[in-house]
Amino acid sequence: MRARGAVLFQAPGNYEVTELEVDDPRHGEIRVRMAAAGLCHSDDHYATGDRPAGTMPWCGGHEGAGIVESVGPDTPGWAPGDHVVFSFLPSCGKCRWCASGQQNLCDLAASLGIGGRLAVPPHDPPDYRVHLPDGTPVGQMCSVGTFAEYTTISVDSAIKVADDLDLTRICVLACAVGTGFGSAVNVARVQPGQTVIVMGIGGIGANAVQGAASAGAAHVIAVDPVEFKREKAREFGATHVFGDIEAAAGLARSLTNGQGADSAIVTVGVLRPEHVGQAFAAIRKSGTVVVTALGAERDLGPVPVSVSELTIYQKQIKGAMFGACNPFADIPLQIGQYRAGKLKLDELITAEYALDDIAKAYDDLRDGRYLRGIIRF
Repeated sequence: MRARGAVLFQAPGNYEVTELEVDDPRHGEIRVRMAAAGLCHSDDHYATGDRPAGTMPWCGGHEGAGIVESVGPDTPGWAPGDHVVFSFLPSCGKCRWCASGQQNLCDLAASLGIGGRLAVPPHDPPDYRVHLPDGTPVGQMCSVGTFAEYTTISVDSAIKVADDLDLTRICVLACAVGTGFGSAVNVARVQPGQTVIVMGIGGIGANAVQGAASAGAAHVIAVDPVEFKREKAREFGATHVFGDIEAAAGLARSLTNGQGADSAIVTVGVLRPEHVGQAFAAIRKSGTVVVTALGAERDLGPVPVSVSELTIYQKQIKGAMFGACNPFADIPLQIGQYRAGKLKLDELITAEYALDDIAKAYDDLRDGRYLRGIIRF
C-alpha cells in the first residue's frame, strides 16, 4: 500500500514528508490506518542525532492510535475495523520480564533501535515492513512508525480499545501518560502527604505532576522556564511552580523542616548530567531521584552527585522506562480513569498539526509552545 509519511534521511536533519510503501501484514501483524500520532521529544532526539537510528531512512513516531485496515494470516483475535492504541514498547507476554510483571522491559525491545523485525536466526539481516518506492528499507521508530498515514505493526505493540473512544485523545496513552504518571506512582512511589518536585513540564512532566497529585502528594512543585508550561502544570495538580530548580528545592526544604523533597522526577526535554545532580541535591535522606528524560546516548559526562550523601543519606537514583508500566494492563486502566473523569487527556493536547506541518510542529516543541502536540490524520 502506498502512503505518505514523515521520514529522516539524515541526522542531524528534519522530518520530511515522502511517499512510502507499507507492506501487507504477515502472521501476528496488523496494518493500521492512523487517526493521530503524538509529537514526543524522543522522536526529536533522532532528528538531532542524540539517539542514533539503526536504519536510515527512519520513519518517526511511536505514539499513536488508529483503526485496523487489514490483518495478517493466522492472527486470531483481530479484525479490520478494530480500534487500537499503540504501546511504544511491545510485550511478548512470555519472556522473563513480562512474566515477572515488567512488560516495559520486554526482550522484544531489542529490535526497536533497528526499526525492523529481528531476524531468526540472528545472523540474518533484519526484516522491514516499510520501504521507499524504490525498495529502500525504512526503519520504523520503535517498530511502529506512527508518522505515516498507514503502518504495519506487530500485535505485540497494539491494545484493542472500544469504538466509542476518541482516538485523537487516547493516542497519548501510547507513551506520554504512562511514562509520566508511572514515573510518579510506580517508580517514585509517591505517598499521601509527600513533597514532590517535577523538573520539566512537557507531555511527560505534566503527567508526572498528574500522577503525584493523584497519589495524594501534599506538595507538587513543578519546575519549567516556560511560563505557559508552569501555568498548565497547575491544571494537572501542581501546588507550586518555579522557573528554576534552586527555588523549587528551597521551597521543598522550607516545607519539610529542612529535609528536602521526598522525590524529584526529571522529565526535562534534553537530559544533561547536571539535571540529575540538581535533583539529587533537592531530596531528603532516603529520598528518590527518578530519571525519565533522555539526552545524548554517548558522552554525557559524569553525574555530579555527592557519593557521601549517596551512602550516608541512603539516597536513591532510579531510571524509569515507560514509567515502569505494564501497558497491556495499565492502558485499559487509564482508559477507565479517563472515562471516570480522573485522568486528564483532553487538557494535555494543546496543539494539533497536519502531517505536512511536522517541521513546524517540532520547531514549536523546541520553543515550548505546547505540552503535547499531535498529528491529526
